[in-house]
Amino acid sequence: MTDLAPESEAAGGGNARPYSVSELAFALKRTLEDAYGFVRLRGELSKVTHHSNGHVYLTIKDERAAIDGVVWKGQVRMLQVRPQHGMEVVVTGKITAYPQGSRYQIVIETMEPAGVGALLAQLERLKAKLQGEGLFEPARKKPLPSMPAVVGVITSPTGAVIRDILHRIRDRWPCRVVVWPVVVQGDAAAAQVCAAIRGFCALDRAGPIPKPDVLIVARGGGSVEDLWPFNDEQLARTVAACTIPLISAVGHETDTTLIDFVSDRRAPTPTAAAEMATPVLSELKALVSDFGARMHRCGGRAVDDRRVRVQHADRALKRVPDLVELAAQRFGVVSSRLGAGLAKNAAAHERDLVRVSARLSPLLLQRPQAVQKDRLDAVAVRLQPAAERRLERLAERLTALGKLHASVDPERPLERGFARVTRADGSIVHQGAALAFGETVAIKFGDKVTRQAVIDGAGGAPPEPPVQPPVQRPSPAKPAKPRPKAADPAQGDLF
Repeated sequence: MTDLAPESEAAGGGNARPYSVSELAFALKRTLEDAYGFVRLRGELSKVTHHSNGHVYLTIKDERAAIDGVVWKGQVRMLQVRPQHGMEVVVTGKITAYPQGSRYQIVIETMEPAGVGALLAQLERLKAKLQGEGLFEPARKKPLPSMPAVVGVITSPTGAVIRDILHRIRDRWPCRVVVWPVVVQGDAAAAQVCAAIRGFCALDRAGPIPKPDVLIVARGGGSVEDLWPFNDEQLARTVAACTIPLISAVGHETDTTLIDFVSDRRAPTPTAAAEMATPVLSELKALVSDFGARMHRCGGRAVDDRRVRVQHADRALKRVPDLVELAAQRFGVVSSRLGAGLAKNAAAHERDLVRVSARLSPLLLQRPQAVQKDRLDAVAVRLQPAAERRLERLAERLTALGKLHASVDPERPLERGFARVTRADGSIVHQGAALAFGETVAIKFGDKVTRQAVIDGAGGAPPEPPVQPPVQRPSPAKPAKPRPKAADPAQGDLF
């Protein structure tokens, strides 16, 4: 694209070529980016918006002007501070234009607080936020173990802090110390301390590296900027979520960082943290010895007190000979009365036996037997006629069943001249048309003789023989049903 026309030519009017809106907008965009490729800007943040796509949109202003800014998602993680409303910062980036809205903005690449005052203001806002969430409450802080077996230390492996801690623990308490080396200054310090805390919490107590009973996060003194990584919000939340009791020992006694408020205990110095984490072995031995001596003294006093009480009780007790003599006298009196008592008891039982035996006689046993015999005779007199009538009815029923059996006997029709035809498989033939030519059948006659026959016929079924009228045979007279005998009026009914 060509450069813009000179002013004299533009003032002339008609010969100047008109530009489109897009040409002018993009020409201004390139001009701004070429002229302000790198800008360092100081101001106060406002209208900070953390978009869901990861970008941060904000406005940087001072007393008389404001400029829009944007931090792309890839640069947000690399910022030293989290953009917040009202924070005074120094940012670096490049100026660019937004052609669709005729606006210009700064694309921010780095951001840092503007001075110590801004850092402290940011720290106060973060403290208020975490305190509102209850992370500073004393109720959620865990007690320190009284006699830890393993102490975990998170600090720099090359500084004087770790030497002071190891020396102090060695003098006070024999235990194992596990050091997780981290950097304690700079942009990577907070992330490394967070990783160390999570790593200690993930250890197994039975593993090659045992899980510590207490943790110490330690660093020497320094300026506010040097200690600033320990004011990181993510680090504070990690310390609050730690499952192991944690002691914060960052800086000197006058230095205060954010993890001091969320840790379970704050130590003014790293050496003091070592003293908080471990007891003094010599003091424990002296305390145990003192407890032993006090226990022996208390035991001796208790024995002496029991001895005095037994002695006082002994004075009130009677002597053993006196107790035995009294019991012996009572035994002698009772034993002298025992013979006469036994004789008197035997005489009384003898009198009772004589009195009872006088009332006993054979008639007392024979009278119930006679009564039972009379009752049995009466029952037998009534039982015999009833049994006879029952047998007669059963005999009549048996005779009727025999006649019924004879009437349905399949062999009886054979005696009257009929024959029974059966096939080879034993089935009875009911109709002659059902027999096939040449089929073999068996014919059984009244004399119990069975003959074999073959069905014969030429060119079809044989002619049917003339039907003879059946011979009317007189049906056998049924035996007269015996009439029941009249009951003897002199015989009584059992029922």
